[in-house]
Amino acid sequence: MTASSRPVGAASADGITIPKNVRWVLLGVMLALLLSMLDGLIVGTAMPTVVADLGGIDHMSWVVTGYTLATACSTPVWGKLGDLFNRKTMFLASIALFLAASVLCGTADSMNALIAFRVLQGLGAGGMGAGAFALIGALLPPRERGRYQGMVAGVMAIGQLGGPLVGGFVTSHWGWRWAFYVNVPLGIMCIAWCWMLLRVPAVQRQGRASIDWLGITFLTGAISAFVMAATWAGSTYAWGSWQIIGLAVTAVGLLAAFIATERRVKEPLMPLRIYSGHRNFPMTAVLLTVTGIALFGATLYLPLYQQVVQGASAANSGLLLLPMMIATLITSNIAGKVMTATGRYKIFPVIGAACLIVGMGLLSTMGTDTSRVTTSVYMALVGAGIGFCLQMSSTIAQNAVELRDIGSASAATNLFRNLGGSLGIAVFASLFTGAVSGAGSGAGEQGPGEGAAGQATEQLTSAARSAYIHDVAHATHLIFLTGACIAVLALIAAVLIEEVALRGKPGATPPAKAEIKTA
Repeated sequence: MTASSRPVGAASADGITIPKNVRWVLLGVMLALLLSMLDGLIVGTAMPTVVADLGGIDHMSWVVTGYTLATACSTPVWGKLGDLFNRKTMFLASIALFLAASVLCGTADSMNALIAFRVLQGLGAGGMGAGAFALIGALLPPRERGRYQGMVAGVMAIGQLGGPLVGGFVTSHWGWRWAFYVNVPLGIMCIAWCWMLLRVPAVQRQGRASIDWLGITFLTGAISAFVMAATWAGSTYAWGSWQIIGLAVTAVGLLAAFIATERRVKEPLMPLRIYSGHRNFPMTAVLLTVTGIALFGATLYLPLYQQVVQGASAANSGLLLLPMMIATLITSNIAGKVMTATGRYKIFPVIGAACLIVGMGLLSTMGTDTSRVTTSVYMALVGAGIGFCLQMSSTIAQNAVELRDIGSASAATNLFRNLGGSLGIAVFASLFTGAVSGAGSGAGEQGPGEGAAGQATEQLTSAARSAYIHDVAHATHLIFLTGACIAVLALIAAVLIEEVALRGKPGATPPAKAEIKTA
């Protein structure tokens, strides 16, 4: 019997028994993942109304930055706790924390209170993201995972497209507080679903579990310094300012201290063996970082270009990315099915990286006269690249580690994708600001995400508006040309990936045991 024909309920070569109702089980896990994705996009749409009600426009960016920072810092911690204790318990705890923080956010009476509650919400979201992918890794061996890869891609597409639409509807009809309250019924449904249906293999460990508190401290500090530097560079402070340089040096120093700590503790937060055992894991880390840059950059700046230069409606901003998301969904499904049927997978990240280079290169050629159809074709290429790279990279990374480290590996892949997005946003925002600065009465100083791209141009004179449109087109050229150059790193990493046997093939020796050295 081949891997592709193995019935659910049968054990794979690495001892994973696929539940008979696996699709129903995964549906609950995917609902939590969708919830964490939707929240950031819904809240972004509601922010103008939030500021009008609570004030505090000077601190508005921290509503997003605080959430992002807490998510990034907590992701590896949740992943390790799942490896040490019980993945199901940690996953449900993260959802409960997310829901409690959502209620608190809805009751906030000041901007400072909202920021504090958003940090709590980010702590929960970190566990939801890390836990979802770790549970997928625990429930399905890599060879079988391709069958269900389309579910993950579909959830990401729905979250990306539906977030702004749901946010606009909820805010305009029920008020901004319901942008947070809407999480509660969905979250309760998710907890009940997973509580009843989710059965996870018990965590096997020897001796008493210990928590790497020193490692948590160093890594949290390093991630915080990096995210703050990426958020402030080119906007609040110049790239060469002492604040950004100081944060960068701090991040590097704390990272060095973290690595030194992980070498000597009994239960490291992020075991170095997952990086040093086989080259596939660090190569997928590069792939995910670059894919994060492409995904965040495209979703942030393509709608801006379409609204300002092509005159698209901001009310349907979520639909502007439809060609890219459809391409992501289709290619992710194709790659997953082929991987499950044949066990071959290296070709897909190679093709995906090539699509990213070509697609972002073509997007960099757009000008003030580029049609929407042409833009859709170009962004579909980028979407194809993301579809071939994103989920496949996660599967390759999980296949490169032992089952005991699946939580840490899943958390690391999420972390690299998020850090790539933070870095990409910082670099692209700096390019955008430099290209449009001084364009017409300060309109050019408005970065994307301010919710006023169309309104800003309407307030300008005809000459200033024309200049602003040309500057935005030029900024788009610089952003995607830079993205295409960065994507070359993804192609190099994809070529260097070694196509080892996927766990789950009958008779195959799991690569994590056969080829990966343990620390």
